[in-house]
Amino acid sequence: MAVTENTLASPAPAARADGDAAPARPARVVRKRGEGQWGMGHREPLNPNERSKKDDNPLNVRQRIESIYALRGFDSIDPADLRGRFRWWGLYTQRKPGIEGGRTAILEPEELDDKYFMLRVRIDGGQLSLAQLRVVAGISREFARDTADITDRQNIQYHWIRIEDMPEIWRRLEGVGLSTTEACGDCPRVVMGSPVAGVSADEVLDATPVIEEIVERFIGDKSLSNLPRKFKSVVSWLADVPYEANDISLLGVVHPEHGPGFDLWVGGGLSTNPMLAQRLGAWIPLAEIPEVWKGVVEVFRDYGYRRLRSRARLKFLVADWGAAKFRQVLEDEYLGRKLIDGPAPELPAQPIDHMGVHPQNDGKFYVGAAPVVGRVSGTTLDALADVVEAHGSARVRLTAHQKLLVLDVEGGRVDGLVSELDRIGLKANPSQIRRSTLACTGIEYCKLAIVETKGLAAQVISHVESTGLDLPLSVNINGCPNACARTQVGDIGLKGQLVTDAEGNQVEGFQVHLGGGLTMARGQQPGFGRKLRGLKTTAAELPSYVERLTRAYADGRKDADESFAEWVQRADEDVLR
Repeated sequence: MAVTENTLASPAPAARADGDAAPARPARVVRKRGEGQWGMGHREPLNPNERSKKDDNPLNVRQRIESIYALRGFDSIDPADLRGRFRWWGLYTQRKPGIEGGRTAILEPEELDDKYFMLRVRIDGGQLSLAQLRVVAGISREFARDTADITDRQNIQYHWIRIEDMPEIWRRLEGVGLSTTEACGDCPRVVMGSPVAGVSADEVLDATPVIEEIVERFIGDKSLSNLPRKFKSVVSWLADVPYEANDISLLGVVHPEHGPGFDLWVGGGLSTNPMLAQRLGAWIPLAEIPEVWKGVVEVFRDYGYRRLRSRARLKFLVADWGAAKFRQVLEDEYLGRKLIDGPAPELPAQPIDHMGVHPQNDGKFYVGAAPVVGRVSGTTLDALADVVEAHGSARVRLTAHQKLLVLDVEGGRVDGLVSELDRIGLKANPSQIRRSTLACTGIEYCKLAIVETKGLAAQVISHVESTGLDLPLSVNINGCPNACARTQVGDIGLKGQLVTDAEGNQVEGFQVHLGGGLTMARGQQPGFGRKLRGLKTTAAELPSYVERLTRAYADGRKDADESFAEWVQRADEDVLR
């Protein structure tokens, strides 16, 4: 009997004394442990998250929020909804104040939960009209204690949201074409795009219509709402978004025979097991992007790993299958046709962050401005709306770097706009440290965090600015190992943890990653930051550590063209500590 995946052959029957073979024993069946892939027949829920999604599609929870929880209050919420299905509508309970980082992994969820929520608003492509901006600002001031953060997913994130206020918040958002549908959860999250789509002089195709089509057709589609884990997307002509760190990315490219289209990448993601997306070598026409996007989501839905939550991201499937097999399955089982082979995209000479003043393709200008690591407020956004309107614009864009742009500014109004943005704390000519520092939410609100981030990032920026150092060096500060601030791909990546200070006390601090980066320009090599044995810093020492490292880079680089990542690779360890 042949050995197959699910069976193990029995030993050959022994001969009896009379010469006849002994009766054969039945084959012993050995089941190969599955990964929970629906497409392989492994349909049974294998962990609590999968059981919860099978019990009730998470999108259904909105009806309960509106008809039960918003009327009866926080204590009426079913725990399965509270810590699971609420995410599909952008809601996470925030961290109860006063719980120190050392207790993050020790306490039960109900001990960490506050009775308030963090709420994410989908802003696909980072595009906001003036009317939408005013509504976002008003919700912040009225319902969120004036909190509002611009995230590195081009979202707006609120805090201090009460469940009683959600029906009114949804009414206001949806009244201006915004939503929180699938802003979180195991589903297709915000579709990121270039913040200068439609106005850039370097753009050949504007991807905005297909982003809108994807959102209109597929966001809230129950056939795509139960994925193994979250699914992150990029559709952009320009390489001004972190395309290598997403589950799917479509980047602009000109095919020598077929003309402008998009290059397809899959399987990127950071967190605790970072992997960069892989090119499938396929050229996708603009009109076919929604169909191909849906096909990739369906491959993930059906073949993604569901048994272990820690292996449920698309990147693990792509790593195991390889790009060639993934493309074959996509073509044969989901699209029913072969994709066209295509070239790699042509990247810009330098990374693009859009800060400052830039010409548009219509003779007007856009202006990029930097808050401090995305932290703004409803008051600031209200003031921004007034400034934008007073200078003849009606459009704002959010970037993947926690920054914002004002579009459509006439040349004669640019200087006035820059001055007014600076007055409200949004700098159009920021220092290098301000324009290139990211920080996640941190322990202030996040239940996963171990250390504080946003306020510490502001201290780092202020300290380095006070020294006069002004070098292109990025600092990515994360409050835990999950890399929401893209820890592994910053020049200085900081992973929050408890460390021992000089007096032997356990204090907030960071493991340090040095010299990481994505391929955002020609000649740049992607890679994850160098980790030296025992290289850590306390939070209190972080501003001076960043200053010391910046000075060492300034003094030790070969010339002005040597990047921080290149210098790190050859620098002595003692210099980096």
